[in-house]
Amino acid sequence: MTTSVVEQRLVEGELSCPDCGGVLARWGWGRSRSLRGLGGVVVVRPRRARCRSCEATHILLPVLSLVRRADTAEVVGAGLELAAAGWGCRRIAGRLGRPVTTVRGWLRCWSRRAVRAAAVFTAWLVALADDPASVLPAPAGTAVADAVSAVTGFAFAARARLGKLKVPTWLLVSAACHGRLLAPGWPPA
Repeated sequence: MTTSVVEQRLVEGELSCPDCGGVLARWGWGRSRSLRGLGGVVVVRPRRARCRSCEATHILLPVLSLVRRADTAEVVGAGLELAAAGWGCRRIAGRLGRPVTTVRGWLRCWSRRAVRAAAVFTAWLVALADDPASVLPAPAGTAVADAVSAVTGFAFAARARLGKLKVPTWLLVSAACHGRLLAPGWPPA
């Protein structure tokens, strides 16, 4: 969602608290953050919201960002796709212009949760697809590749549901998992 859509939904009381389900209201702004995108640095200032029921506050991250990551979802996604194709962390880091330690961190995190992530995205894919049997991804050979295949299958099904909107794969993925793709505790066990 764009910033204006989030603002509109907050004003109309359409966003709910992830803790209690209450209505979220505007509550200022988070600190500005610089994210490394494919085309350079992207500066975001996320909206802060407060639940009218439980009074908890939340940061509403834009879909281009992932929780606890300095790179955009598209950069991390590109790295995961390259890893699924058999590339190592040094080669991926060179291609994306990122430190090897950063890419190694993404890949370690993704490989630990690959089986669970593949199951979650496959379930979402089945829920979205008109004919799930025709769109289920075939085994890709490794857990990392299977998970990336499930992610891209989910994005394909989501775009089919959205119609004419052309949303990039990794932005859809970030939106679906609330930016928690590589965050601790996701996907839930």
